[in-house]
Amino acid sequence: MSASTKTRDQLQQVTVLFCGDSGDGMQLSGTQLSTTSAVYGNDVSTLPDYPSEIRAPAGSLAGVSAFQVQHASHEIHTPGDNPDVLVAMNPASLKVNLPRLKPGGVIISDQDAFNERNLTKADYTTNPLDDPTLRSSYRLHPVPISSLTLKALETVELKHAAKRRCKNFFALGLVYWLYSRPLVQSLAWIANKFAGHPLMAEANRRALQAGYHYGETSEAFAVQGSIPRAPVAAGSYRMINGNEAMALGLVTAAQLAQQALVYSSYPITPASEILHHLARWKHLDVRSIQAEDEIAAMGSTIGAAYGGAFAATGTSGPGVCLKSEAINLAVMLELPLVILNVQRSGPSTGLPTKTEQADLLQALFGRNGESPIPVLAPSSPADCFAVAIEAFRIAVRHTTPVFILSEGYLANGSEPWRIPSLHELAPIEVQHPAEAEGVQPYSRDTSTLARPWVLPGTPGMEYRMGGLEKQPGSGNVSYAPQDHEAMCRLRADKVKRIAAFLPEIEITGPQQAALLVLGWGGSYGAVAAAVQRARHKGLAVAHAHLRYLNPFPSGLGEALKRYDKVLIPELNAGQLALLIRARYLVDAESFSRLQGRPFTIAEIETRIEELLS
Repeated sequence: MSASTKTRDQLQQVTVLFCGDSGDGMQLSGTQLSTTSAVYGNDVSTLPDYPSEIRAPAGSLAGVSAFQVQHASHEIHTPGDNPDVLVAMNPASLKVNLPRLKPGGVIISDQDAFNERNLTKADYTTNPLDDPTLRSSYRLHPVPISSLTLKALETVELKHAAKRRCKNFFALGLVYWLYSRPLVQSLAWIANKFAGHPLMAEANRRALQAGYHYGETSEAFAVQGSIPRAPVAAGSYRMINGNEAMALGLVTAAQLAQQALVYSSYPITPASEILHHLARWKHLDVRSIQAEDEIAAMGSTIGAAYGGAFAATGTSGPGVCLKSEAINLAVMLELPLVILNVQRSGPSTGLPTKTEQADLLQALFGRNGESPIPVLAPSSPADCFAVAIEAFRIAVRHTTPVFILSEGYLANGSEPWRIPSLHELAPIEVQHPAEAEGVQPYSRDTSTLARPWVLPGTPGMEYRMGGLEKQPGSGNVSYAPQDHEAMCRLRADKVKRIAAFLPEIEITGPQQAALLVLGWGGSYGAVAAAVQRARHKGLAVAHAHLRYLNPFPSGLGEALKRYDKVLIPELNAGQLALLIRARYLVDAESFSRLQGRPFTIAEIETRIEELLS
């Protein structure tokens, strides 16, 4: 079949899942498809899926690495429920991910990898590529990817193993042809990435082109897809994941305040990448500290905030446990700083590479005594940027530590991000009292109850550091019972007053109806899409999303009572639902998952239909 006889279908969206061994380059292939589609003009959303067993034996089920990307001609909020195309580089990756593939979906497999040894590792007794059921249920395309890659690289003077590692680019080239993606972006990336290794550059270039031309000439692929550009606002865009967006947000917040940024962190999955990013930006007055443990990270963050810097620390759930005592010290001292928790599945070390939203109660209450802290949560990878700035704005205005609850899904996922100009962003005002007259270390602003952010060495403003209870006003150590109660209530009231500075709860859809779906964090995309689908079916359902979890936004209680039922999807055992029931006496229904994976649109849509049937 010639290229001229093949047909082209116009599609609205396609979801592709690359999967193979950890080390097969699946993350790279997925990233390249994402970037190319974004540059072309599609809306894009991605979900990398790393194995927890990083050093699992090659070909084993535990070592499967995957990368899912949805690109579309319209605005999208998730990387897609179930892939349309599964690129499986070995039997284990097929077995792990086949249940996710849409009925009738496309399977592209590396036929060469389906040998007896790899089949045994994946617990197959027979070759699934020979299974008539598989062929009848899906559009199966066994392709000898490894051998075709080696053939394309015959004249490149590299070792056999190095040539085989280029097979991911062969698979990528084939997918590019399937969906009419240009090669130019990836070819430029290869040239830049391997500028010092011309043979590797040549090998990857040839593999990419060989995969593309295989699709063009193979009789197996008669239909080529095409996805039109998505309408987007004018501006400069780039692909960004949540961790990088968070790092950029922290830097930008410091720049808006014309302050130095100090970021102290102990490396921990999946938050380590933030430290890596910030270490590159010394020229922007960023001082990154790789601490010896979580306690040291939190302690040095407190010291930096006490010294007047914009101070932040990042970790995951297990690290928050270790930081808790020092976080209480920050609450007692009422210092502005940011604590970032990129949540992962627990408890204990749990599933370090899998996502979850199970640290909400820990952020709110996971310390001794009455220890209130504002809590924010981003809704998308790009939103991590805005939330980081907002967290510092609240911290400085109200002199308090602030929690950000990101999650692995947002941290690793990516989407196009419109790059703002600094002049578009409101400055962050910082005040340090220069004179002691009329000011005490724990005197209060009448509207915010914030205490002065006093710099060490300010004459007449000396006060006692430490975790012992303070006397109102003076900040002197006090053991008086009434002083302890007064300060506890003051700190709690200060956090409550933040609500007056927050936007009111925004509800999408009918303002009074049968059902309100309330979400927070990374569930936003799946919930928003599910509610939109349900409304298109004529169902009376609305959607609200919480960025601010402590304090809740004004008007939330009144809004909840306008609906007959409230559904709260979250990736935990029902923590927000517990809080909503307790605070507002609303019989909210929890819809929870604890599987280390984000919600699909379909399962939330199904639950909505069940509640309204």
